[in-house]
Amino acid sequence: MRKTCIIISGPTAVGKTDLAIQLARSYDTEIISADSRQCYIELDIGVAKPTQEQLDTVPHHFINSHRISETVNAAVFESYALSKAHDIFQKKHVLVMVGGTGLYIKTFCQGIDEVPQVIPGMREGLTSQYETNGLAWLQAQAAEEDPLWFAQGEYKNPHRLLRALEVKRSTGRSILSFQVAKKVERDFDVIHVGLQLPGPLLHDRINHRADLMMHAGLLDEVIRLLPQQELNALNTVGYKELFSYLAGESSLEQAVELIKQHTRQYAKRQITWFKKMEGIIWAPPELGIVTAIVTRALAERSSE
Repeated sequence: MRKTCIIISGPTAVGKTDLAIQLARSYDTEIISADSRQCYIELDIGVAKPTQEQLDTVPHHFINSHRISETVNAAVFESYALSKAHDIFQKKHVLVMVGGTGLYIKTFCQGIDEVPQVIPGMREGLTSQYETNGLAWLQAQAAEEDPLWFAQGEYKNPHRLLRALEVKRSTGRSILSFQVAKKVERDFDVIHVGLQLPGPLLHDRINHRADLMMHAGLLDEVIRLLPQQELNALNTVGYKELFSYLAGESSLEQAVELIKQHTRQYAKRQITWFKKMEGIIWAPPELGIVTAIVTRALAERSSE
């Protein structure tokens, strides 16, 4: 029987964690997290990390696996997740992957494009210039130096503008030349279920979860992380808004409202990303429905 990875994805707050744990228990298997922030030991409340009770219920991987000072990206995740998958498949026919970081999931399933080597310090220098001169300057630089990439329409995202510029200035090549969409054939099958809810219900869940995080002590968690707030791992919704509050740039009430707003926007981007991925079966976050989907898909593959 060919090994199979069941992927549970979807936007934040849709109910992925609980459903994935129930699914993993029903198949007596383990979970690999595909969340770019829950891997950090120092982050808990603000990244909606599974509780210790949940972690004890089913073996989890890529949870509490790295320090916020470490570099973690799609390539790191690919190597880590494939290694864990290999180990799990030595014991089980099925594993569960759960998370909302679309790039990590895509990389796990299909591989990753060549990673360009950039000149050390290039990003820092560009970021400093951007902070001084503003977004219009950054857009103008990208349009002049990498017009092909700029024409793709990513010019409103400072992070991607900075990335395109650092690659062009470091390699002399457009970042598009590294994005060849080369798919790698894996030695296991994938059943990918995307969880979805009506927009108003998802927004209510997001808002309620933000309130619960604050009651659970998110502000205290952020205060503990103040000395490290410049790290990329902390440029994250739920943390950066409270850093701004602690810097006197907003009231606490305003910061919480921004957390809710930015989380809703992030959920929208997640949905957009996953809608573009091939092979996703969409379903509500109900165990019975998802189990039926998985059971049917497994049966179809075993009969091929």
